[in-house]
Amino acid sequence: MHRFTTLRHFSSKACFSTSIPRLHKPNARKHLEGSGNVPQRAGLANDQQVYLDWNARKTSVYSHFWLRDHCHCEQCYHPVTRQRLVDTFSIPRDIQPVAVDSTEQGLSVSWPDGHQSVYAWDWLHTHSYSPVLRSNEPLQDKTPKLWRGTDFKLSPVDHEAVMHTEEGVKQWLDQLETYGISFVENVPTTVEATEKLARRLCFLRETHYSQGIWSFTADLAHADTAYTSLALGAHTDNTYFTEPAGLQMFHKLEFKGEGGDSLFVDGFEIAKQLKALSTEAYTTLSNTRIPTHSAGDEKVLITPTPRAFPILNHNPNGDLFQIRYNNDDRSTLDHLSSSQLDAFYDALFMWSKLLKSPENELWDPLTPGRVVTFDNWRVLHGRSSFTGHRRICGAYFPWDDYKSRARTSRLTSKDKDRLL
Repeated sequence: MHRFTTLRHFSSKACFSTSIPRLHKPNARKHLEGSGNVPQRAGLANDQQVYLDWNARKTSVYSHFWLRDHCHCEQCYHPVTRQRLVDTFSIPRDIQPVAVDSTEQGLSVSWPDGHQSVYAWDWLHTHSYSPVLRSNEPLQDKTPKLWRGTDFKLSPVDHEAVMHTEEGVKQWLDQLETYGISFVENVPTTVEATEKLARRLCFLRETHYSQGIWSFTADLAHADTAYTSLALGAHTDNTYFTEPAGLQMFHKLEFKGEGGDSLFVDGFEIAKQLKALSTEAYTTLSNTRIPTHSAGDEKVLITPTPRAFPILNHNPNGDLFQIRYNNDDRSTLDHLSSSQLDAFYDALFMWSKLLKSPENELWDPLTPGRVVTFDNWRVLHGRSSFTGHRRICGAYFPWDDYKSRARTSRLTSKDKDRLL
């Protein structure tokens, strides 16, 4: 392995010196939190970088400017708000440390203006960029577990546990992050109780349908097929928003009639099946942008920005993170060539067939008192047609507020400091 050596000479103009890198004291490791990664040596690699030799026989280098720019002392980083206070643009681009020391607390760096920075070892390992040492992104979401409706079993969360304990909320959020769906039972059958439950998660999202919690029957109060007694195929909501709601909640408060069961399908599982069936179809639904709209109400004409998104959306690493699919809200397809249209319709038919496969469908009558919450970026929902009286209430939740609540339910304050 190539080993960096400590620089002992600098230009006379800079007048820099450096302490000699040393091995850690034997008791250093037990004082550390988190991953426990502790380097064997630390020192100056050259006139631009500091090096750390890790126990795993890997060497990280960090630029002097990067280190000064990421100082987390109270002068440079607010200890309460966790916001940067350092003025990046006042740091000389060719800044070099006066001294670099390996301590039990972390890497100690002295700067020419007398400023002292200490970087925790775990923080440096987590954020090593040359090379990247972490096995996943610091704030990566939990790994989803895919499911098919016919063999999917999930224990419900009790309403009292959610309302009165953080452990209940944590269980609720854990199911949502893992499976994309969760059921809470024994909820009082009122709009008020449902709203209190919803707000245990996070803020509610206001839309043109409601200022938070909503309640409706099949009365076409809004010009949307959800406000009818018609059957609805599996779909995600808000495809016409630039950012669709992250979560959705349903609570059937009253029902006197027949039908009206709720349908749920794991969209990530369907995408997996489609990819195995036809990589060409999967690629088509990942690349073909579909325009959508909401325009039923008189003073509503909502379209997303940009105008169209694919059904399957991926992050820069190529991981699927969002399904946007509602065939009923699709606008006119006038932007595709004849060959692109044929490829899209072929892929869409494959997608639809998988969605409607009985083995992939989870049906639930959602009896009053049983509340479902689901990931609107992953789980598609629908319902069977019904007769009689059916009143349902629910809410939309912003994606970022939901994910924030989920992260803080499983991360400590020290985790925050290490990961940010």
